[in-house]
Parts: sequence; structure tokens; C-alpha cells
Amino acid sequence: MNIIKSLEWRYACKKFDGTKFLTDQQIETITNAFNLTATSFGLQPIKLLVINNKEIQESLVAHSFGQQQVANASHLLVICIQDYFTLDDIDAYFDLEKEIRNTSEEILKKYRDQLKGIFENKSTIEKQKSAINQAYIALGNLMTVCAIERIDACPMEGFNAQKYDEILKLKEQNLKSVLLLPIGYRAQDDFMSTLKKVRKPISETIINL
Repeated sequence: MNIIKSLEWRYACKKFDGTKFLTDQQIETITNAFNLTATSFGLQPIKLLVINNKEIQESLVAHSFGQQQVANASHLLVICIQDYFTLDDIDAYFDLEKEIRNTSEEILKKYRDQLKGIFENKSTIEKQKSAINQAYIALGNLMTVCAIERIDACPMEGFNAQKYDEILKLKEQNLKSVLLLPIGYRAQDDFMSTLKKVRKPISETIINL
């Protein structure tokens, strides 16, 4: 299917069919797409929590401003950032590069030291803000992949992250929730699915030089 047609098909699903579920293969495609998302310096300061548990999903509705998509979706994706990102995480990245690419430390050392120098001068808030930017890149990537795969999705910023972190025990894993993406199949009676997209003319959003 043409990518533009897929993006035209996509919309923020307001009502999921709670009787339809994604396959393991579809979830594998989505998780691989998340793992392949571009991140600053390739450091991947983000993680994806995949929830396929109706009891947990229903318990989160109250902390999602009552948005039922959280409960009715086949799966609920929670994009998280590392609460504390340290220089050890940078070392782990370069050690992984050495393992995968068989690159020598002699080649990597200058860049390793340079990157550690950049991050050691950043505050925790600055590092978290940077990681949140990466989370949004991942969200956009997942939405596009879902559209191509004909999987419905609804990106969400509106939720009580503190309550999510508490219920999902994220702090124990050095994580903070920042974005939600319920995924599944649209309900037949979701009126939003038949509405035309409202977008500015492309002449007003694109500048050619």
C-alpha cells in the first residue's frame, strides 16, 4: 500500500473494538520498529512497556482522564525514559559497539570521552528533557509503522504519569512514563473513522527554497 494512502487511512482512534487482538507477529514488528528508532547519539535512553493485560489496562483508565482506549485497545504501549542517565550508560553503548562491530577502543576512545564530557555537564532535568525528545521520535515512528500495518493507534499525552509509574512499578526499573499509544482495531461505530482529515493546504505548510 502506498505510504501516503496509509497515512491518510490513519487517525487517532477514539474507540477500539475490544474483541479484536493483535497477533504476536504484529507486536514483534512494532517492538522491532521501536528498537530501530533513531535516537540522539544512538544512546536509546527510552524503553517501551507493552501491556496486554485487561486488568492492568482497566486500572489505568482512571489515571488517563477516563479515556477508554487505554482499556479497550488490544495492547497499551507506554513509552518511558530513563529516570537517571549516567556515564555508565554511555560506556555500555560503546562496549556494545565494540562487541557488534568489533571496533577497537583506540578508535572509540576519543568519541567516548567527548560524549561523556557532554553529558557530565548536563543536569538530570536536561538529560530527561533530551530523552523525552527521543520518546517523541519513537512515537512518530510507531504511528507510521502502525499505519503501514493497518493497525489503529491513538497517541496520548493526557495521563497522570506519576500514577502510571506507581502502578507499573517503573521507578524500581529506573523509568518514567512519558507517552501512551493504545493500539488495536477501530470499532465499527467510531464516528471519527469516517470523517475527512482536516489539514492545511500543502502550499501553507511546505516552503521550497
